[in-house]
Order: sequence, then C-alpha cells, then structure tokens
Amino acid sequence: MLWSRWEDANERQTQPIESSLSCGPTANISAILNRETRSLGSRQSPLKALFSMQSFAVRLLLPFWIIGVGLGSGQKLAAESPAPPSVVEDTFIYKTTEHRGKARQLRIDWTRPTDWQPTDSRGAVIFFHGGGWVGGSPGQFASHSQKLAELGLVCFRVEYRLLDRKDQLPPKTCVADVSDAIRFVRGSAERFGIDRDRIACGGGSAGGHLAAFLGMMDDQVVDGVSRKPNALLLFNPVYDNGPNEWGHARVGVDFRMYSPAHNISKDDPPSIVFLGENDSLVPVSTAKRFQQRSQEKGIRSDLHTYPDQPHGFFNVGVADGKYFRDTLDKSIEFLDALEWF
Repeated sequence: MLWSRWEDANERQTQPIESSLSCGPTANISAILNRETRSLGSRQSPLKALFSMQSFAVRLLLPFWIIGVGLGSGQKLAAESPAPPSVVEDTFIYKTTEHRGKARQLRIDWTRPTDWQPTDSRGAVIFFHGGGWVGGSPGQFASHSQKLAELGLVCFRVEYRLLDRKDQLPPKTCVADVSDAIRFVRGSAERFGIDRDRIACGGGSAGGHLAAFLGMMDDQVVDGVSRKPNALLLFNPVYDNGPNEWGHARVGVDFRMYSPAHNISKDDPPSIVFLGENDSLVPVSTAKRFQQRSQEKGIRSDLHTYPDQPHGFFNVGVADGKYFRDTLDKSIEFLDALEWF
C-alpha cells in the first residue's frame, strides 16, 4: 500500500512534465526551436547561430532533466530506506533492593518477535551475564536474544548486584537476585506471552554459574512460583566451586551451598555446555565430570568442547563471530529437541 501510494505521487509529479511537452503554449518545441533558429540566423553567422540554438535548447530542457534526476533519486532513497525491525526491545524493573547502603532498582531487558502478543505461549530464555560476579552487563547476550527472538522465542537479560572486588564475600546477593528474576518472569508469564513450563536459563562464566545454580540447587518456591528453569544453556560456566576450582576462594567451606556440580539431582533440567579446551578457569575434566554426574542421574547433558579456544570464546565479537554462530546453532538444535519453538 505504501509503495503504491508512492507510485501514485510519482505519477502526479511526472504528469505535468509530460503534458507540457504535448499541449499548451510551450507544446511544440520544434516550432519554438525553428522560430529561434530563424531569429538567430537573421542576426548571426551560421556557426554562431548553431551554438546559440544548442545553448537555447539546453536552457529549455535543463529543468526537465533536473526534475527527472530528482525523481530517480527519490526512487533510490525509497529503495534504500531501512527495513522494519525484526524484533522489539523493551525493559522493566523487576526488583527494588539495597546495594552498598543505597536504594537500587534492578532491570531486565527483554526482546520479543514483532508478531508477539501477550496472549501467546512462547518458549523463553533468561540470560545472566558473566564477569566473575564483580563485572559485566546484561548486554553480553543481546545478539543471542535477537537471533532467538527472530525464531519466535522471548528472551530476557537480567541485571543483578555485583560483588565488591576488594572483599571475598560469596555470591549471596547474586543468587538472590537471579532467583527473584526468574520468579518475576515466570509469575508474569501471561503478561510476557510465554509458557511458564518452557523457560530456559543461560549464561557465560559466572553467569553460567548462576543459571546452573538455579537448575541444580534445591528449589525455593515463593508465592507458588518456582525458581527452577526447564533447561540450561551454559557457556564456559564456572559451575564447580569445590576445592581447587574457580570461585572456591569466595565460597570456602560453604561451597556446597553454591556449587551446582555438587548438587545434581534427578529433578534437574537438561543442559548443554560449551567449553574451550584452552580455558584457564574451567578444565575440560571439570565439564566431563559434570556431564557424567548428570547422566548418572538420568539427566540429558550435552557437552561441546572447542580445541585451542580460551575462556569467553563464544562471544559475538570473538573470531569474527565464528564460535558465536556455532554455539548458537547448537543451542537452537538443543532447544528445538525440547520443543521450545
């Protein structure tokens, strides 16, 4: 409709130009040129008269040429106008709390398909960023969210309180925030157009730990809403916090309260794990042990390792996005097998 309206306007612009060439006082250009030539010829030499006649013709036709170029440029601009967005982005506050002596609002960024409706019942993914519990931001998984939303899912990226680098406190506030986040999303499933029983959690590094924490630790139901995800997408997760493993310095003797690898039970969700074989934080042996313990409990646990790749290899800006695309494709296949789409 918009294109046909543009064509109608274009025709209205060109019609006066065409009619001026066929009717009205300036209709017969040949007659005008002949009359001008006779006039010029009576006063000038034949050579000068020829040049003058050409100059007159250029002056007469130049405005029409300019208008024609302008119309052509308009067509080009219309063709190059940006395509409509493939997803819709939004944000909301899920929690007001205290952080370092000040009131703090925590947000969730969410991405949904353009044809989304609140009456839908779509699969969902909630992402937690990495950064060692002390850094990072929700934007780490913005590209993942966009690609998954283009396929029909609704995606959420959670902001949580970060720990102080100067101390060695355990991630108590981090796990409290992500627990509240998934409960908020699941408890508002009708608002977000999602299926409360098809909510996956994903994350990288410390964010992978938080996702796995929700999946493997005992559930804590608040107001009838569970915090346990239905599937896990884990990108080089630091999910074993036992002795000699990453994060043990913060959790110490209480590591069983925080370490997903030490809390695997048969009611835990299926998981897919991506790990570089040159990861300096998570040895491949740790990932294989997690997979074995999960499978012993009858839980699906997929593990994909990548030769020579370091920690963080999966991010969109690494290796021209090669491993971002590969890990995302495998995540999509995993979710598709679980009927997320």
